[in-house]
Amino acid sequence: MNEFKELTKAEEQIMHELWEMGGGFVKDVIERLPEPKPAYNTVSTIVRILETKGFVTHISFGKSHQYRPKITKEEYKKVITGKLLTNYFDNSPKRMLSFFLEEKQMDIKELDDILALLNKHK
Repeated sequence: MNEFKELTKAEEQIMHELWEMGGGFVKDVIERLPEPKPAYNTVSTIVRILETKGFVTHISFGKSHQYRPKITKEEYKKVITGKLLTNYFDNSPKRMLSFFLEEKQMDIKELDDILALLNKHK
């Protein structure tokens, strides 16, 4: 399943809600979105695009559909992280970590946690 297309910001927002809920109807997704809420047709269109891209599937209940994630958040995270590592850090985790440190996107506590993880996996 490494051939996913990347999600747009709107698609990703919808997927996060579906992952969190484990699935739901369009109205359920809309209820969880922040204000200002998008129109029903907008969310419905995005969900159908997600289905076309292979991210969700549906079960029909008459004229309505319940949508469920077809891939897990973890699966998508691996693909996106792999693309980030390959496309921006020359496949070097060291360069990626260095970037986050230099950009001050990690604090000392997080760095200590990473060091503890590294020591655990030695």
